[in-house]
Amino acid sequence: MRPLLCVLGMLAMMLATPAPGHDKLRLVADNWPPFNDASMPGGGLATSLVTTALARAGYSSAYEEVPWARALLGVGEGRYDVLINAWYNDARASIGQFSKAYLTNRVRLLQRKGDTLRYQRQTDLYPYSIAVVRDYAYSPEFDGDTRLHKVPVRNFSSAVRMLAAGRVNLAVEDEYVARHNLQREPQEVRDGVVLVEPPLGENTLHILVSLKHPEHARIVARFEQAIAAMKADGSYARLLRQHGF
Repeated sequence: MRPLLCVLGMLAMMLATPAPGHDKLRLVADNWPPFNDASMPGGGLATSLVTTALARAGYSSAYEEVPWARALLGVGEGRYDVLINAWYNDARASIGQFSKAYLTNRVRLLQRKGDTLRYQRQTDLYPYSIAVVRDYAYSPEFDGDTRLHKVPVRNFSSAVRMLAAGRVNLAVEDEYVARHNLQREPQEVRDGVVLVEPPLGENTLHILVSLKHPEHARIVARFEQAIAAMKADGSYARLLRQHGF
């Protein structure tokens, strides 16, 4: 009788303990349309790609949208498991494990229409004030250049309105984000700014899995495998088309 009770007890413990890879992950991102936006189909392109890949990897998830600084803090403290929309920098690598890239962002400068900016290299930007979103990483070269006159702002809308009003000379943002958000600005703002060539650079987009999660390395590995499988079977490309990319 006692061996049978022991076996039954072990079975009960196994059933009560979720299998690795099947816990519900707490996903977080800031509002960054068209990549992350709870009001858009699938939560936006990046949210759709990440939740689909994680589901194929065996993970259920719950998604929350919070301001960027709170999202980073929450990942660092372990209140969130996965930051959906992270560009790489060393400070973030100290709080989470980055996946391989699953998207690429083309970073562009914006200026007032009619302004003449001669821009070929970063040093050409030193005479100008540039609105940047607080706590965002644009590129290691841009972020680390202390000679650039950067003006921190809360979001892209603040940046582009300051630009249109002549309070800064330039703004910087991902090209798709800029085009998407400009459609939601007043007509005088939309008509008052233009994108600048050449691009400031390209950034790869990653998930960042909190180091506080005991399975962070496993989550990253399974996510990367799922993204590779989605690219191979065409489902990755279908999601891009559904979101207009």
